[in-house]
Amino acid sequence: MKSVTHLKPSAGVPRRPGPRKPWFTPARLGVYAFLLSSALFFLLPLYVMGVTSIKPMEEIRLGNIFALPVQITFEPWVHAWSSACTGLTCEGIQVGFWNSVKIVLPSTLISIFFGAINGYALSFWRVKWAGWLFGILMLGTFVPYPVVMYPLVRAFAEIGIFGSLPGIVLIHTIFGMPVMTLLFRNYYASIPGELFKAARIDGGGFWRIFFQLMLPMSVPITVVAVIMQVTGIWNDFILGLVFAGRDNWPMTVQLNNVINTTTGERLYNVNMAATILTSLVPLSIYLVSGRWFVRGIAAGAVKG
Repeated sequence: MKSVTHLKPSAGVPRRPGPRKPWFTPARLGVYAFLLSSALFFLLPLYVMGVTSIKPMEEIRLGNIFALPVQITFEPWVHAWSSACTGLTCEGIQVGFWNSVKIVLPSTLISIFFGAINGYALSFWRVKWAGWLFGILMLGTFVPYPVVMYPLVRAFAEIGIFGSLPGIVLIHTIFGMPVMTLLFRNYYASIPGELFKAARIDGGGFWRIFFQLMLPMSVPITVVAVIMQVTGIWNDFILGLVFAGRDNWPMTVQLNNVINTTTGERLYNVNMAATILTSLVPLSIYLVSGRWFVRGIAAGAVKG
């Protein structure tokens, strides 16, 4: 009898591709519809502010807020920056800008520094009651501002820093500490403990390990912390209004004063220009460093 040879398909012969999935599936259409509606929801107000800020008042009075300007003018921007009235003074919103810079820089640096130290200590230096201390610290994240506003006002007035630049810097540092501690603690928990043990064997102490080992490894989460603190402090209104004092009011408070100060005709183009100027810093930060923000969050979400 002749043997029957079973022929196997050659490995080099390409297999017939299966049926392709249709491009327009209901799930994909739903995702694109959601993304498009979300983009319109956020970009449409920005478009209206942008076109209104470069229109003369004669065109704004016509009532078509979506129409492109026939005559482009940047005079509202100059007026909003340098000569818009914020109450009794007419020095523009530039005063609030520099006040916000003076508030944001020290508040961000101090809160991140102490948050990094707290996260490092809670992750590697197992002290007694560390878990309870961390839990109490986290409770500060969920306490609404109005609940503690009056006690803080009285306490700051007693020590003489209410209505001053150190007072508003300290208040932002206090309210930023819980979130900064949580970020750095979760990030340090993802670092192998063998690195810390090796540094301890080599004779490293608390501060030497922190500055020479942990802090250089904390660049991703530090970027996240900077973005969160800068945008949060820059956009703050209520704390700046209450604790900063009239001479140190941030840009958000000055913007409110520009919009609500009316002597005759309300200049909508100036108001829109002032609004965009106030939001330029957080918008720029999100556009420039959004990629690093996502990477830093992912790096700190391994454990914790």
